[in-house]
Amino acid sequence: MAEIFVPDGAWTFDGETLRIVPGADDVHELRRTLGEVTVPLEAIASVAFEPSRKGGSLQLRLRAGADPLTDVVTGRLGGSADPYRLAVPKDRVGAAEYFAEEVRTHRMLEQVPNGPCESFLLPGPPVPVSASAGDGSVSFDGERIRLEWNGFANSIKREAGPQEFPLSKVEAVEWAPQTGLGYGYLRFRLNDTSVAKAPEKNPYCLAWGVQRYGGASALVGAAVLFRLRNRALESADRSSPQKDEYEALRLRLAELESHDAVIRRLKELGELHQSGILTDEEFNTAKQALLRRLT
Repeated sequence: MAEIFVPDGAWTFDGETLRIVPGADDVHELRRTLGEVTVPLEAIASVAFEPSRKGGSLQLRLRAGADPLTDVVTGRLGGSADPYRLAVPKDRVGAAEYFAEEVRTHRMLEQVPNGPCESFLLPGPPVPVSASAGDGSVSFDGERIRLEWNGFANSIKREAGPQEFPLSKVEAVEWAPQTGLGYGYLRFRLNDTSVAKAPEKNPYCLAWGVQRYGGASALVGAAVLFRLRNRALESADRSSPQKDEYEALRLRLAELESHDAVIRRLKELGELHQSGILTDEEFNTAKQALLRRLT
């Protein structure tokens, strides 16, 4: 077990999952709304401690396709809004470096691939979820999306009035932070070519020009993306006439491959222990985690 507790939050790692709990005070709205996150080891692409003058930060990066939030922000969510970043003061630098090394070691032992995931390994933000930013507010209940405008909205949006539409009409969801003189936005792409592309004039788009990350808007986008992706996968599954036979064979092969992989990794662990690379405690912890896969 590796753990680190700092004012910005708490991270704990048991060899299989990394649990993230945001700090209680002075936490960005997005992280506070998202709350606790549990990340499976197989979703992790990398973890590193990044030093700075005041201490540094732990930075977790997830595999493409593993997490709807990571996918919808496409690497543009940073600073205090990033739930996968932990600010570390100087007196906890050693603990942060040890934590990162523990996660990397287990990732290596489990031979977690670097490539993209076929389906999400983390759930989307729970619904209903809503956010307010810039020229209005957006909400999503799992089935329908609603946009409402405030006094800062462009006249085109105010004349169009509130917009409400089902998830089935959404082709894609896009999110971008505010940069320079441009707008940040959460945009829903519907099958309507007549809609203006400019975020401030698009009635299917929440836009902001002051807030860097638009409050919790990325969480609404992630919740929508999660359900869009699942809908696409379900549609692909239904179109396959050999779905049941294929799925049964896939699960059986996965079971056999997993068993063989565990045996191989147990042997590798023993060699690392004998060579002194792993301590007794590290060896026993990793061994028990592997043995649980055989039961």
